[in-house]
Amino acid sequence: MPYRLLALDVDGTLLNSKDQLTDRTIEVLAEVQSAGIQVVLATGRRYRTVLPFVEKLKLNVPIITCSGALIKHPGEDHRTYHAATFTEEQLRAWLEVADVLTHEAILHGDTFDQGFDFYYRGDRAMTDPVSEYLHRNHTQGSIWEDWTTTLPSNIFGGFLMGSETQMLKAEQHLHEALPEQLQLHVLRSPMYKGWMCEVARFGITKWSGIRSLADKWGIKDEEICAVGDDVNDLPMIAAAGLGVAMGNAVDCVKEIADRIAPPHDEDGLQEVAAWVLST
Repeated sequence: MPYRLLALDVDGTLLNSKDQLTDRTIEVLAEVQSAGIQVVLATGRRYRTVLPFVEKLKLNVPIITCSGALIKHPGEDHRTYHAATFTEEQLRAWLEVADVLTHEAILHGDTFDQGFDFYYRGDRAMTDPVSEYLHRNHTQGSIWEDWTTTLPSNIFGGFLMGSETQMLKAEQHLHEALPEQLQLHVLRSPMYKGWMCEVARFGITKWSGIRSLADKWGIKDEEICAVGDDVNDLPMIAAAGLGVAMGNAVDCVKEIADRIAPPHDEDGLQEVAAWVLST
């Protein structure tokens, strides 16, 4: 059966280790689009940070961001297709865990039109990883001072940040505090020194985002190829008709993939495009 949708992770998949989108990758993805196959980005990144790559690839479809928690369409005046917001009870519960563990919580809101992407408290000692994150994204965050009585609205995701050991501990505490209410991933972004514990509503993944778009377009699971390299890519690689791990992927991703492409530093998507176009 021909493939009709190619879902791509960004860091470690679309981009090389220098955070670059190469000319060859742009060329082969243009060929995929010319064949009538939808190319969809499915990333853990914030929406704003993906827009330069959307422009270079000339994509005119919604973007799946924050590991599936926010879907927006750049070509439709940044219209929100879906934001998987927390209930206030869920949000307060996981912020209480962050407090117990003395971690600063970064909360993602659907606030692109307001000129920023996330909230933080800013009233507590910062660990080095959080300080680095806020320093590098200082224009894209907003301080919310009164967390005890009111919380920001439309929060759909967030993360804690620290060492790998700290984030695995945070993941365990969050699972115990809110069983089957949160979707959690512990991973390391190539852009930062620290590890992240990503937090979303239970069942919200890149695959849930892909599936919501595929339903609109009448595309079946077996007509989808999904490509990634890290733990937040596992659901889409496991469920897609063709699940591909990049050669630089972590071992658990390679273990479940149908195929392994060359690494991102060797323009591995060139081979993926050939597989997709050959059906």
